[in-house]
Order: sequence, then structure tokens, then C-alpha cells
Amino acid sequence: MNDNGSAGKQPENRHKLGTFAGVFTPSILTILGIILFMRLGYVVGAAGLKQALLIILIANLISVLTSLSLAAVATNLTVRGGGDYYLISRTLGLEFGGALGLVLFLAQSVSIAFYCIGFAEVLVGFRGGSEITVQVVALIAVAGLFVLAWQGADWATRFQYVVMSFLALALISFFLGGLLDWDGELFRRNWQAPPSRGGGFWILFAVFFPAVTGFTQGVSMSGDLRDPGKSLPLGTLLAVGISILVYFSAALLFAGALPVETLSMDYQAMNRVARVPFLITLGVFAATLSSAMASFLGAPRILQSLAGDKIFPWLNFFAKGSGPMNNPRRAVLLAAAIAVLTVGLGDLNLIAAVVSMFFLISYGLLNYATYFEARASSPSFRPRFKWFHQRASLAGAVICLLVMLAIDWKAGALAVTVLFIIHQYLQVTVQQSRWADSRRSHHLHQVREHLLQVSQELEHPRDWRPHILAFSDDRERRGFLLHFAAWLEGRSGLTTVARILVGGGAQRYKEKQQAENELHEDIERFGVQAFPLVVSAPNFSQGSSILLQSYGIGPLRANTILLNRRSPYSQRFFGNRPDAYGRNLRVALRLGYNLIILDAERQEWQTVHEQAAKERKIDIWYEKDANGSLMLMLGYLMTRHPFWEHAGLRVLIKAVDADAEAARQEMEEELDQVRINAEVFVAEDTADCAAQSGSSSLVLLPVELKKGLLLDRDQTPVEEVLPKLPLAAMVLATQDIQLDAEPEEGEAGLLAAAEDDYGAALQRAKNAEKEHAEAQQSFDGRLKNLIAAQHDQNKSAAERADLHKDLEKAKAALDKASRYVAKAETLAEQELKELERLRKKIRS
Repeated sequence: MNDNGSAGKQPENRHKLGTFAGVFTPSILTILGIILFMRLGYVVGAAGLKQALLIILIANLISVLTSLSLAAVATNLTVRGGGDYYLISRTLGLEFGGALGLVLFLAQSVSIAFYCIGFAEVLVGFRGGSEITVQVVALIAVAGLFVLAWQGADWATRFQYVVMSFLALALISFFLGGLLDWDGELFRRNWQAPPSRGGGFWILFAVFFPAVTGFTQGVSMSGDLRDPGKSLPLGTLLAVGISILVYFSAALLFAGALPVETLSMDYQAMNRVARVPFLITLGVFAATLSSAMASFLGAPRILQSLAGDKIFPWLNFFAKGSGPMNNPRRAVLLAAAIAVLTVGLGDLNLIAAVVSMFFLISYGLLNYATYFEARASSPSFRPRFKWFHQRASLAGAVICLLVMLAIDWKAGALAVTVLFIIHQYLQVTVQQSRWADSRRSHHLHQVREHLLQVSQELEHPRDWRPHILAFSDDRERRGFLLHFAAWLEGRSGLTTVARILVGGGAQRYKEKQQAENELHEDIERFGVQAFPLVVSAPNFSQGSSILLQSYGIGPLRANTILLNRRSPYSQRFFGNRPDAYGRNLRVALRLGYNLIILDAERQEWQTVHEQAAKERKIDIWYEKDANGSLMLMLGYLMTRHPFWEHAGLRVLIKAVDADAEAARQEMEEELDQVRINAEVFVAEDTADCAAQSGSSSLVLLPVELKKGLLLDRDQTPVEEVLPKLPLAAMVLATQDIQLDAEPEEGEAGLLAAAEDDYGAALQRAKNAEKEHAEAQQSFDGRLKNLIAAQHDQNKSAAERADLHKDLEKAKAALDKASRYVAKAETLAEQELKELERLRKKIRS
């Protein structure tokens, strides 16, 4: 026995199948099945020829679009065992693949019973017998096919060649009879005949649709193929193409040989048309048994591949194969058991509807997987098959969904529910994928698209969220920092945990990798969402300067530095001496980073976690400045984190001019305006604030930096205040967070106003030019009149004097208009310069 899963060692090529035997044969034999022989004539008669051709067209449109998608995916990767399951799981991920693989195995196992019961009903119908006889014959058929499946794909392939010969003879007999009995007048009547019976278009579509569900049978044999990338698209498309010709031709021959009234009432209509009716009977036997055989080959291979991927631990037993072809005998046994159980149930109508939905879902997911892969624009998506388009694949997925709803929305909903339950189960139970799929590529593509879109939008105060650079060089205290960063994010920002390694050389690169691994481990160990970043530099100053200036991509950049007060990084930012204004800190503040310093002792941290959720309280020592706005925002964001969602938020202010009530009312109005729910407490001084906050869970403390020292709002060094407080975070803001910013405010509003001003100035300049042109025209007219009067002997001196005065007035109006034009053009130029200055400032 060989313990080979889908990703394990594959059977040797000399034992594998080619395109004809491995793909074309099982696909064409399943497509040209019992629907062709016993239901196509009924569909033509019940629907009328026009609607019957439309039914065939829609059904085959699904098969063609799915075949194109299959060809694209199959030529883009090395296809191993598992067929549809393998392709979808390697594209959409193990959740979709695992859910679909499990239900497809069950669907195909049940299909074995369907086809065997169909075979038994036809056989018993000829010889006469009871329902018990049908079940006995069906069980005998299952047993015979089981023997072939147990022996392996090569034995089953030999059986399929025999079946194919019977099918070919049956079709020759039918086409020969149809052509010889062709009646053009009857065909015209049948073409114009309205639908006679059958319950509606979609019910008849549901009757016919199983005819095209066999085109993926060859895909299930992917692990037994010598060259899946070549055989799958070629064999599948060839089978689909030939079957389309057969079904359309057969429908036309039915319409030209028998009236629709006869077709709609006789499932044996093909026997009437065929030149040798007995061959049609053999064809029905061959069709049912070949379809059952294809399912008997496909179902165990899906289960074997699924088990080999170790998605469901309780299926691992079925991963082992036997012989050089890695024949999945254990899975064959399970498929046979399900088939036998299904035969024993007798009435299959309810199960049949759901099984059809599973096949439709698999085709829809295969189409969507191709669209998903192509849409992600992954450089690795380089299919050799070029005759596909991602929109065609998306159309195939949508059509499958619509057809499911049209045929039987209840069965479709049940099938989708089963898949969803298994999908959710896998999401919870499987922590890490065992292979690469297209989801990460899709997410990277989305990141690219979204970053490009964000870069084209103007920044606005309403969009502000904390993007944190958390410096951590102390593994003992890193957990405090990571958890606190997650609290500050409030599920809206991003955190990057950064380390700076000092030194150079080859050894430093090895240490850098080790440091990144350590950060990865801690992020995972503490269960937070953060990105690790390690920078190597000759010294800390250079490393921090480079990191703070270059970190980020496009518009996505950090805006807040988070430090542990007692960490080595805190000392490096502030300098070695308490009164030394650190160069590194000056760089950070000048670059616009907000600064948050966490002061956390282990006992304080433990006390907060031991408190009941509703007893936790966050205190904000508020001042009406940038620090106050930032602390209000951070306090609110913390209450969005599960740890603090039931905590109370309290704002501590000092009374202005000893009017406590007025200060409280003003603060409550401000909180209401910015839509933050918090309790307001008016304190007398810092000592009173410290006394009130002694029983709180966390204090956000505003600080300022003077001569290298951190001072509170009363200019007291924080070293004197912190011992009186519980868990605390000191906040120094360099960015003014506008909590009540309106959509029209911000850079977009400023730019819009500048554009409006420039537009107005430009319009004034145009109006001035128009007035200048009118004044020039008036002046030229009066000048012309004066010149003409001077040459006219009939004009008196008084008349000439009046014309001269008019000219002087026109000249004055023209000079005024010229000055107005110059002034308007100058103003327009100034507004344009201001607009360009503002645009340049916003871009920078």
C-alpha cells in the first residue's frame, strides 16, 4: 500500500492515462447518457422545438463557459488528483475546496446509485418485475461496477471502450432512422408548435440539465493523467463540442420524425425513430452503466485527494492508495457503501434535487475561481490556454447561480447552507493552510487598488486613525506594549512593532532574521494583530531617522510612536541623561509623530485584568489643546476594543476661574458636539486629579517637553505624578485632531474654496475684457465720427465740439476698462498662484 495524498508522490507516467482514455471517454460517456436516450424527445415534445433548443443552448452555455474556465486553471498549474476539488482548493482556499470536495464526493457516490437504478428500471421494464426487483438489479449493477473500480482506472477504461461502441452503434441507428424518416412539413409544424405540457420552462430545464453535468468527469481523473495540463482542456472541450452537436442534431431529428404530441407522451421515442430499436436499448444500458462507472471512478479520487490534504482528520484513513496507479480502494469501498445505502432508500427525488445543486455549485465555483485568479492580476497566473476571459468566467458563475434559483430555490438554498456550514467549520478548525492559494494574491491586488485610490483622494480630518510604530527591544515587557497598541487602535488602525539593530556585517543580517522571527512569535503568542519590522543600522540615531522618514507606502504612513517608559528605546529617544533633549525625539516630533509613553508595572497590569469589565474606567486629564483632542480620540477608540467596550470614560478638567459648574457644562457641550459619551469631573488641581484617578483602571496623561523633561499640565515632572497613578499613558500630540470636522472642511474644503476663488477671479477677468472690448468699440466709433465731421463742410463748430467731448468721454471709459482688466487679470493670477501653492502643499 502507498501512503500518497494529492500532494504526494504521483504514479509513474507509464501507468497513466492519456487525453482520450482519461478525459474524453469518461466525459463523453457521461454526457451522452440516459437523458439523451429517454428524456430529450420528451423535452422537445413538452417544450416545443423552439424552447427545447433554448434549453439545450442555456445548459450547454454553462458547460462551455465552465470548460473554458477549467482549461485556463488547468493550464496554469500542475494538476494533481482530485479534479474540481483540487482546482478550487488551490485557488479559493481550503475552506471552499474542502466544503466542495466533501459534498462532491457524496454527490457522485449517490449518483452511482441514480444511474444503477436507472439501468435497473429499464431492464426490469422490459422483462417485468416489482420495485424490489429494481433494487436487486441495481445492487447487482453496483457490485459489478465495484469490481471494475476496485481493479483500477485501466480496467474501467477497457470497460468504457466497450460501452462507447454500444453508444456509437445506438446513435448511428437513431441518426440513420431520423434522416430516412425526415418530414419537412412535420418539422415546420413542430417548429411553430407551442409548448404542450410539462409544467413550465424551468421544470423542463431541470429535467434536461443533468445531461450536461458529466463534462467534468474527466477532471476527477486528473491524478491518473500523464499530462493533466494538456489533457484536461483538450479532452473536456472536445467532449463538450461533440455533445453539443449530438444534442442539437438529435433535437432537430426528433422534430422532423415525430409530432410533439407523441414525443411529449413517450419516453421510448428514440426507439420509434431508430432504424434498429434494439441498439437503442443497448445504448440505454451502456449510457446508465458508463455514467455510473464514471462516478465510481471520480468520487473515490476526490475523497483520496481530500484525505491526502489532511483537512478533515477523520478522513486521513482514505488517503492511502494501492498499486502503481495509487488506486483509492479504501475510498472505493466507502463510495460503494453510500451507493448501496442510497439504492436501499428507493425514493431518490428529494436527494436528486440537492445533488444537482451541488454539481451546479461546483461549476459556479470553478468559474468564480478562474475569475478570482485572473482578477487578482497575479504574476503567477500565466495559463497556456488563452481562449478565455475573466468576464466570461464571471458570467458562468452568475448563470449557475441564477439557474439554481430558477430550477429549485429551496434545494439550492439547502445545498448552499450545507456548503456554508462546512466552510465555517473549516475556518474554525483549520488554523493554517497547507498550500498556497490565490487569496493572498487577491488581497495584494486589492491593497494596490485601494492605495492608488486613497492617494488620489485628499486627506481629511475625519479620516484620521492611529497608525502606530511601537518600539520594543525588551521581550519581557513587549506583551504590555502589544496589547496597549491593540487597545489604542480600536479596530481601526495599524500597528508595526519595530526593532533597530545596531551594527553591520554578515552576522548582523542573521541576527536581523532572528529578531524578525522573535517578533513574529510574540505577535502570535499574545494574540494581537501587528506587523514586525527590524532595521539594521550603524547606530540607533541613523536607524531611527531612516525608519521614521521612510516607513510606509504611499498615503499609508505611521503617525504615532509608542514606547515603554522603562524600555531601552525610551532612553535612546530621550538621551542617556534625564535632562538631555534627545536628538532622536526631536526628529520624531519634527516629522509630525505623536508620542505615547506607556507606564506599566506588572502589578498594575494584573490589577486591570482582574477587574470586572463594567468596573473598568479610563480617565482623561483634559486640556483644550492638541493633546486633549488626541486623548479624547484615543479614549473613544479604546472603548471599541472588546477589553474596554463596557468600560466607563471619564474626562477630568480643572475649573476655569473657580466656576466649576460652567466648566462642566462647557465640557459636556463639547463632548456632545463631538459625539463622545463620557462623564465629566471638575478637579481643583493636579493633586485632586491624581486622587480621583487613583481608583481608575487607566489614565491618559497630557505632557509637554521642556528642556528635555516631560512635564504635566502644571509643569510638574511626570516622575512626581506617575507613582500616584494606576496604569498610565503619557500623550504628547503634534497633530491637531479635529473631532468635529465637517465633510466640507479640511484640505478638500480649502482646495474647493481656492478653486472657487480662482474661478470667480477668472470670470471677473473675462467680464472686464468684455467691457474693455465694448469701450474700445465705442471709442473707435466716436473717433470715426469726429474724423468724418472734420471733413464734412456742413458740420458746425459746435457739432464738432460735441463730438470731441464724446470722444474724450469714450477715452476715459476705455482707460477705466483697461485698468479694470489689468486689475482683474492680476487678481486672477494671484488666485491661480494661491491655488497652485495650496495644491503643492497638499501633495507634499
